[in-house]
Amino acid sequence: MTSVPPPSSGLDPEIAARLKRSPDGLLPAIAQQYDTGEVLMLGWMDDEALHRTLTTGRCTYWSRSRQEYWVKGDTSGHFQYVKEVALDCDADTVLVQVDQVGAACHTGTRTCFDSDVLPLSGVPAPGAPDTTGDTAAGQ
Repeated sequence: MTSVPPPSSGLDPEIAARLKRSPDGLLPAIAQQYDTGEVLMLGWMDDEALHRTLTTGRCTYWSRSRQEYWVKGDTSGHFQYVKEVALDCDADTVLVQVDQVGAACHTGTRTCFDSDVLPLSGVPAPGAPDTTGDTAAGQ
């Protein structure tokens, strides 16, 4: 069970009012390489972590396992320099576009999403011929 991170007084109240947090006060934060679109990792932010990210230009996350804030790169040397931060349409997820220096994943790989690709079953590859028997889209 995770405990709720300490409240923040630094985040702009207008932004804070829009956020839809989980019951433990967190938002998923997706880190994406700004110039290639590569999805790097998913971390968790509360209001204070988002405030620190917006004001320092470095990604700050809330560690659910350690119950503390961590700035990406402070211990690993694999920094995330913030280029842009956006909320999704429901204001329940943050997209942080970053310039990633070094590995994004704690395992030492560039991205957390490159080592366990799941097989698709019955889904045609993009550009593959339609084998369902339909001759026109929407029929």
